[in-house]
Amino acid sequence: MKLTCLQENLSRGLNVVGRAVATRTTLPITNNVLLATDQSRLKLTATNLEMATSCWIGAKVEEEGTITVPARLLTEFISSLPNDKIEINLSQRTTLELKCARFEARISGVDAKDFPPIPKVEAGIATKVEVEALQRGISQVVFAAATEESRPVLTGISAEFEGDLLTLAAADGFRLAVHKLPLAAPVSQKTTVIIPARTLAELNRLMVDQEEAVDITVDPDKSQALFRLKNIELVSQLVQGAFPNYAQLIPQSYSTR
Repeated sequence: MKLTCLQENLSRGLNVVGRAVATRTTLPITNNVLLATDQSRLKLTATNLEMATSCWIGAKVEEEGTITVPARLLTEFISSLPNDKIEINLSQRTTLELKCARFEARISGVDAKDFPPIPKVEAGIATKVEVEALQRGISQVVFAAATEESRPVLTGISAEFEGDLLTLAAADGFRLAVHKLPLAAPVSQKTTVIIPARTLAELNRLMVDQEEAVDITVDPDKSQALFRLKNIELVSQLVQGAFPNYAQLIPQSYSTR
C-alpha cells in the first residue's frame, strides 16, 4: 500500500467510522480500523459486530493494499497533524508509515485478513428516503427506545415499510413515540423490521452533512439492513423478535388537543 491523501479528508473519514469501533470486546481486532485502497480512493471501515461503517475518501493511490491499525491511536495522530498532504506507506507487512510535513509515525497493525467480514446487503427490499424527512423521523422516536437489554426488542425501533410510507415506532414500557414519513421510492411489499436505536442514532449523526436521499436495503432474511449515503455505508444487524402491537395503545378519539 502506498498513497497520499489530505489530512482534512482522512481526519473526517476516521471521525465518520469512529463510532462503529468496538469499545468493550473479546475480539481485539475490532478496536482497529481497516484501511483498504479502492481504485482511486481510500476506504476506511470499522465494526463492533452489530454495526459496521465504511467511508471513502479521495486519494492518489500508487500501490494497492490493506491493513488494520488501532483506531484510537491513528485518529489521535491524524487529528494532531497540520492540514497538509499525508503520505501513507505499508513498509512491511503490518507496519504503517505516515509522513506529513515534518511529522512522521510508524504504527504496528494487524493483517487485514483477520478483520471480521462486513456483510453484503445487495438484494431484498430497497427504497429511498429524503434526508430531512428521515432526520426528523428518527429524532421524533429514538428517545423513546429502551436502553436496558432485558427486553431486546424494545432497544430497537420498529420500521414498517408499506407502499410509499415508512412508520417508525419506539417504546420502553412507559412511553411510546410513532412517526410516519414518506418514502421517495415506494416498496413492492409490506415489510416490518426492528432496527437498533443505536444504529439509527448513528445514522442521524452521519446525515448532518448529507443532501442526497438515503438508500435503504433490507436483506430477504430480515437480518441485516444497509443505509447508503454519499461516500458512506452503514450496515447493521436487525433485532429479532416481535415488536409490541402499539396501535391498540393509541387513543382513537380525544376531547382535548
